[in-house]
Amino acid sequence: MQTEEQLKDIVRQKYAEIALQDKSSNQASCCGAGGCSTEVYNIMTDDYTAVEGYNPEADLGLGCGLPTQFAQIKMGDTVVDLGSGAGNDCFVARNETGPNGKVIGIDFTPEMIQKARENADKLELNNVEFRQGDIENMPLTSSVADVVVSNCVLNLVPNKAAVFAEIFRVLKPSGHFSISDIVLVGQLPEALQKDAEMYAGCVSGAIQKSEYLDLIAQSGFTNIQIQKEKAIVIPNDILSNYLDQAAMESLNAGDTGIFSITVYAKKGQENCCTAGAGCC
Repeated sequence: MQTEEQLKDIVRQKYAEIALQDKSSNQASCCGAGGCSTEVYNIMTDDYTAVEGYNPEADLGLGCGLPTQFAQIKMGDTVVDLGSGAGNDCFVARNETGPNGKVIGIDFTPEMIQKARENADKLELNNVEFRQGDIENMPLTSSVADVVVSNCVLNLVPNKAAVFAEIFRVLKPSGHFSISDIVLVGQLPEALQKDAEMYAGCVSGAIQKSEYLDLIAQSGFTNIQIQKEKAIVIPNDILSNYLDQAAMESLNAGDTGIFSITVYAKKGQENCCTAGAGCC
């Protein structure tokens, strides 16, 4: 069984490769991993092209949602993007915060940080910065962020509870997050769970939807809401790299589901009680 550090090394190596390949190669696979599919072009990604602040050079096609669309970012906010890649969601968030806000992207792959900084320089944005670091131990002081966003990243992290604890720490007392991620309903076949490429491709590192939501609640967050949910269908020409025909038919016919969800949660008390009730 691989250790957490070994899994991190797999992800770091894979995403270093992704930083150097073109967008079409990334989008034609599972979050940049595995072979190209002839059945679909985008397996998980959502379309950013109509989103204000979108920069095509920063979009590597690695996401599974549009978290900034649901993040309720206001002018002047400080926004932190976890697993910021080439900077796509950071630049969209910068459009929402305006020149008086601040956007900080965190990524642990040096090649991604370099690519993001180059993109920021081209856009001449002086309030977007990128820091190399582990999102289980963020290079940020406490209570600094109004909003945390992330797009198809936490599923790659072995210790998700540590990440949610860090999100709670860096958010201001009234802050919130909006995170798009991959979750499961039912159990994936063992071949998918064990394969390193599929782990780096966002699928085998995913956990059960119920467990994911429980981790958020256990970390102290309130007002937890699923803002968007969509089923992810992995084409057979990708599944065939991991499963035989019988196993593919069983997976497609069974109750197992792979989903992209966008989840919102707030740091602080829910607005759920009346004055004098003693619960706020």
